[in-house]
Amino acid sequence: MADSDLMLLYSRRILALTTAIPHQGRLDAPDGSAMRRSPQCGSSVTVDVVVQNGRIADFAQQVRACALGQASAAVLGSAVIGRDRDQICAARDQLRAMLKEDSAAPAAPFADLEALLPAREYPNRHASILLAWDATLEALDQALAAA
Repeated sequence: MADSDLMLLYSRRILALTTAIPHQGRLDAPDGSAMRRSPQCGSSVTVDVVVQNGRIADFAQQVRACALGQASAAVLGSAVIGRDRDQICAARDQLRAMLKEDSAAPAAPFADLEALLPAREYPNRHASILLAWDATLEALDQALAAA
């Protein structure tokens, strides 16, 4: 990867997101928890959720990922409270399509995922970008099954 490619991939916008990851840590009494790890790079994300009326009422995440995974987790964390499974799944699917195809970035409230558009050219980074989303969906499924 050329230096100019790295500069594009790790833009100031992405790096700014990595410093502002909301809801870091763990919940004391989650309804659902999940950990996802990328075997390619070793990045991992653990998510805890509390669900009320089918929506995320409380959320925490431990993010041990590259800058791209951290940026993705930051965007998720900024708007996850109050969302239901269908909304999180739709945004994750839009993010995946944005990375794999010539699709647009997800709409608000997850529009800041557009910062990850340069990662489209680096498929080996896609798993890390999707970790927080997949862990959140798994934690939600666990919580909803127990309800």
